[in-house]
Amino acid sequence: MDKANQPSKPVRIFIVEDEHRIARFLQIELEHEGFETETEENGTRAYERIMQGNFDLVLLDVMLPGMDGLTICKRVREVSSLPIIMLTAKDEVEDKVAGLDIGADDYMTKPFAIEELMARIRNALRKHVPDDGVPLEERLQVKNLVMYPKRYEVEVDGETVHLTKKEYSLLEYMMRNKRTVLTRDQILEKVWGYDYSGDTNVVDVYIRYLRAKLDDHFHEKYIYTVRGVGYAVKE
Repeated sequence: MDKANQPSKPVRIFIVEDEHRIARFLQIELEHEGFETETEENGTRAYERIMQGNFDLVLLDVMLPGMDGLTICKRVREVSSLPIIMLTAKDEVEDKVAGLDIGADDYMTKPFAIEELMARIRNALRKHVPDDGVPLEERLQVKNLVMYPKRYEVEVDGETVHLTKKEYSLLEYMMRNKRTVLTRDQILEKVWGYDYSGDTNVVDVYIRYLRAKLDDHFHEKYIYTVRGVGYAVKE
C-alpha cells in the first residue's frame, strides 16, 4: 500500500491525573474526539510508562502521589520532546513559569473549557511532528547521534550505524539516561538482566564496541568514563 494511502494511527494520549472524576471526564471527551487514551493516578508509575515511549502526548497534573508532575516533566525532557500539557488547580504565575521553564509545551488551570484543551492538544501535536513524519518522542538524540527506538535504527548525521542487539540495548539505556553516570551493576541489571551471572567486565567490552562504532568512527565523543563510578552519555 502506498504510504499516502495508509490509514493514520490514532493519536495516543496519556492522562496523568489522581482525581478519578476528572480523569474519567477527560478520557470520555478525548475518546469522543477520536483519540486513544490511557490513565494513571500515581506519578512514579506514570513516569515509568511515559519512558516506554508508547504515547503521543501527555496531560500531566502537577499534584500527584509519588513523583509530582513538575519532576516528571523535567526528567522526561532530559531524553524526549514528547508533548506535555500541564494541568493544575493552581493559578499562580510562578507555578506556570516553573512548568514552562522545565519544558512543558502548555499549561492549563482547572477548571477549563474542554474546547480550549482540545485546541491546545491539536496545537501541541502539530508542533511536534517533524518533516520526516517520525514523532519526536520516538527519537533519542545526543549531539548528532540519533536513535529511533521503534524503528530499531541508529544514525549519525544521517549515516546508519549497524549495532548488534546487545549494543543497541546498551546504547538505548544510556541515551535514555543521558547525563546520568551509570554504574556497571546498573547496566548489567538493565541490559543483561537480573539473573546474569557472568563477568562484569562484559560491560567494559561492550562499551569499547560502541566507542569503536561511534566515538572512533565519527571522531566525536559520546560515551564518557567516570573513573571509579561508571559510564555516561553526554551532550
